[in-house]
Amino acid sequence: MKDRNFDIVIIGGGIVGLASGYKIALGWPGVRLAVLEKEPTLASHQTGHNSGVIHSGLYYKPGSAKAKTCTDGRKQLVAFAKQYSIPFEICGKIIVATRQKELAGLERIFNNGIQNGIEGIERIGPESIKQIEPACTGIAGLNVPCTGIIDFVAVANKLAELIQKQNSENKILTSHKVIKFEKQAGQTRVLTNQGTIKTRFIINCAGLHSDRIASLDGVDAKMRIVPFRGDYYDLKPEAQGNVKNLIYPVPDPQFPFLGVHFTREIKGGVECGPNAVFSFKREGYGKLDFNFKDAWESLTYPGTLKLFFKNWRYGLGEYIRAFSKTLFVKQLQRLIPSTQKTDLIPGNSGVRAQAVGPDGNPIDDFVIETHNNAIHVLNAPSPAATASLAIADHIAGIAGDRFKL
Repeated sequence: MKDRNFDIVIIGGGIVGLASGYKIALGWPGVRLAVLEKEPTLASHQTGHNSGVIHSGLYYKPGSAKAKTCTDGRKQLVAFAKQYSIPFEICGKIIVATRQKELAGLERIFNNGIQNGIEGIERIGPESIKQIEPACTGIAGLNVPCTGIIDFVAVANKLAELIQKQNSENKILTSHKVIKFEKQAGQTRVLTNQGTIKTRFIINCAGLHSDRIASLDGVDAKMRIVPFRGDYYDLKPEAQGNVKNLIYPVPDPQFPFLGVHFTREIKGGVECGPNAVFSFKREGYGKLDFNFKDAWESLTYPGTLKLFFKNWRYGLGEYIRAFSKTLFVKQLQRLIPSTQKTDLIPGNSGVRAQAVGPDGNPIDDFVIETHNNAIHVLNAPSPAATASLAIADHIAGIAGDRFKL
């Protein structure tokens, strides 16, 4: 069939895969490409389960891929949302120190922001914190006015629409789970649960399964995706007035998580969270979800065990809080002391694809590798959604050079 033969197949219908397809379609409109998504709908996992924050680029080490792409990606994302009437708002956020020992971390973040060119960032004191967020209490803070909120699923769906508009032969194929690759005569036969698709080139943007797709292509990723679940609570309507926009704590620099925070959502409401606990299932959004293959692969990987050993106190605290609403509320009360258990109702959960090296260290930056006729996006953690259009520029550039488009 004509529509089963393509120049490029992108595996993964999340925002990074779709943004990459969009940029390639714009740059090379004659290239026939397909995006394969194993779920019935696009953006079903990390893209559709994040907090919807347009990150400023504040936290990331100057010079890192995250720092370079986040600011550029944020600006592209806002322009894209304006052009296509996607709901968003640049509402700003504050990062609040509540203890003396957090002040050094706050200063480190401020210096990162200055070096990364974050516009409008400023130090604020207790009075300014109260002016911006009257219910919040802190000893010092940062005001980050360029942070925003957006509907990332709407962005993903618009990207898919534009990919298909650019070339009538481009396809978005949902419910297509990749099972195997077969190489022959300069082509790859991609075997899926919906039949075989032929392609010259592959781009792996499979997120939670990126290491598995790479393995199918014979790539030793030298890392493994270890899933971490984050649970959220929603504020009841009567308590939502306590949060004007976004309120974050000072994160622990030892861990790739931002801590429990308050986030106003673009669709309305306020969510609180997340915690960060090991998940026994790569797509396990429930506290008791379990998949034997996923758990076995994670727990028999030496890097996972080393990670747990190094950080067992932190992990234990997170896990206890996942099952204790009382302890969860105590974390929230550090930022908004008036928060009560009765203010919270169970909300959404998300699973982060955390790449872990064999030494047990979390891999914090983006990792993109090439192999023969393929590009593998092995690690694309937060702020990948914010940075997606800038990441896609980079991937499209690699594709143009390596695939000689």
